[in-house]
Amino acid sequence: MDCSSYSTYCYRCDDFVVNDTKLGLVQKVREHLQNLENSAFTADRHRKRKLLENSSLNTKLLKVNGSTTGICATGLRNLGNTCFMNAILQSLSNIEQFCCYFKELPAVELRNGKTAGRRTYHTRSQGDNNVSLVEEFRKTLCALWQGSQTAFSPESLFYVVWKIMPNFRGYQQQDAHEFMRYLLDHLHLELQGGFNGVSRSAILQENSALSGSNKCCMKGIYKTNSLETERKENGASTVVTAIFGGILQNEVNCLICGTESRKFDPFLDLSLDIPSQFRNKRSKNQENGPVCSLRDCLRSFTDLEELDETELYMCHKCKKKQKSTKKFWIQKLPKVLCLHLKRFHWTAYLRNKVDTYVEFPLRGLDMKCYLLEPENSGPESCLYDLAAVVVHHGSGVGSGHYTAYATHEGRWFHFNDSTVTLTDEDTVVKAKAYILFYVERQAKAGSDKL
Repeated sequence: MDCSSYSTYCYRCDDFVVNDTKLGLVQKVREHLQNLENSAFTADRHRKRKLLENSSLNTKLLKVNGSTTGICATGLRNLGNTCFMNAILQSLSNIEQFCCYFKELPAVELRNGKTAGRRTYHTRSQGDNNVSLVEEFRKTLCALWQGSQTAFSPESLFYVVWKIMPNFRGYQQQDAHEFMRYLLDHLHLELQGGFNGVSRSAILQENSALSGSNKCCMKGIYKTNSLETERKENGASTVVTAIFGGILQNEVNCLICGTESRKFDPFLDLSLDIPSQFRNKRSKNQENGPVCSLRDCLRSFTDLEELDETELYMCHKCKKKQKSTKKFWIQKLPKVLCLHLKRFHWTAYLRNKVDTYVEFPLRGLDMKCYLLEPENSGPESCLYDLAAVVVHHGSGVGSGHYTAYATHEGRWFHFNDSTVTLTDEDTVVKAKAYILFYVERQAKAGSDKL
């Protein structure tokens, strides 16, 4: 039973329970949980009031030009180990171009007829036509940054995730990076095909009719510099590929005959290994050698690598598998560069976490040296500024906790499920990052470099 919405899920039937026993036992459990929640809420509210009275700083308030204002950020309720989802949603909500697009989409009514406007316990047996990931994602983004002091419950979005992404059913801890990839892929597919009877062309027409002030984030959203990306994605570009989409060139050379093979691979994020020489360093302050930096991880990703015996290359000239080398180049950089640090590694018996601190810049991440043709890029086009960071706290992928740091209108916030607090840059740079979101710097900005 979900202790937030009190809906009951049957694992044997793989569906939500909408009936009750003859004695009404399910409803009695719901009432008991409601009483517990109410008593706990009252006690918690009393405790918080005492803390606020004794505290000189209210983290929900900020002084701007001498006046006190709310921080406007809204937290997301944890529905049962859903911190992995909350951290990704808060991060994406602070990527302005991406968030703006969904918030400006026309609303789609998912329910009509006899059930319209009636709040019932959720059931997933309504049929695929009544489920839209894009619509629930839009509603969630619209609920954030409204200044509400009450955390928003993303249960409708979570239930849609359960329906279309079976890997995430249940209430066990999940991997935030895996969830992000599934989420972006399904948003992309749904936007390509239209949703709930609304075609993509109709959506675009609706957006083109918006006022100029409301569609400032939409300029150039569907322009893409790569036909390869569209072909690889088996369809038209969407806001997902237009914002996060980049292209890698993969070069493989046969060490026996020297034959070179090149192919282009589209990507939505780059997964970077933490170099092995840094993996025993657990904190920034340790003095046993240099601190691992994001540049070290990027260099390890793009450096020439000799493939081992398990990855022999099938050489078309030699007509058999041969030893070879591999190298990645970035052919096209995305508008938002998402970097995933591979902190979880399988061993013979379990999955270990690499807890190494990785130093990363808040501003001026220079990607020019990793480009295939850097001479064709402008002086500012390869610089990126940090927008959000997802952090995993704990020792394993199946346990622990996810939070996120993100910047909004020049201020940094820490998103910890329902709790949102103001923080500072010094705290952000000390975080052991798991996923980093960098936004392409506009040409008029300064020229700080990594």
